[in-house]
Amino acid sequence: MRKPIIVGNWKMNKNNAETKAFFEAVDGVAASENATYGIGCPFTDLRTALDHAKNLVVAAENCHFEDSGAFTGEVSVPMLEEMGVKYCIIGHSERREMFGDTDETVNKKAKRLIKAGITPILCVGETEADYDAGNSEKVIREELAGSLADLCPKCVGEMVIAYEPIWAIGTGKSASVEIAENCCKIVRDQVKVMYGEEAAEKVRIQYGGSVKPNNIVEYMAQPDIDGALIGGASLKEDSFTEIIEKTK
Repeated sequence: MRKPIIVGNWKMNKNNAETKAFFEAVDGVAASENATYGIGCPFTDLRTALDHAKNLVVAAENCHFEDSGAFTGEVSVPMLEEMGVKYCIIGHSERREMFGDTDETVNKKAKRLIKAGITPILCVGETEADYDAGNSEKVIREELAGSLADLCPKCVGEMVIAYEPIWAIGTGKSASVEIAENCCKIVRDQVKVMYGEEAAEKVRIQYGGSVKPNNIVEYMAQPDIDGALIGGASLKEDSFTEIIEKTK
């Protein structure tokens, strides 16, 4: 039985005072043996989040695959490891589209995170044009083939993969339950193709894309959806608390 995992992705939002207030309000609600709840926050908020997290796990929103070097503005995996970060989001469509992340660089990040014992939350998803052209499955399989290349089956089984259709991120649109489940099923099948049945059965797959308190239960009821990567609804204490309470 896969343990559900629901993680908020704050993106470039919240300062340290706001982070402290959020964790003080929400962390106690997140106590659960049945599911994992967490927040991905900006690098500048990580220390505050970690200091106030007893139940919520804390994720970084990105990392570099090199340990050090002339990479102005980047943050390395050893830096995250020293802080005690246990999860890291990689390959988000915003990183791929705006900052040049590729399947190859996402793969390098995954390998370095796994080496450090940090769980990657690896994102894949198609554009609206790909969706309209009927290419969703092709894009998902290709992104996974590159991003998961040359990993060990056990490592892949312990990862989190987030299916996030780009057309549903920050648009107010959300994939229907049927579309989300079908695409998460494709993710699981691609893991099976690459790394076998055991890895496919173990890997936790999230759906992300305008997930809110009023639709979270439907998504979580699907057999191949093990959690959610939540954007806007994770910024508000009341809405994220409601999501937690509905999925405990």
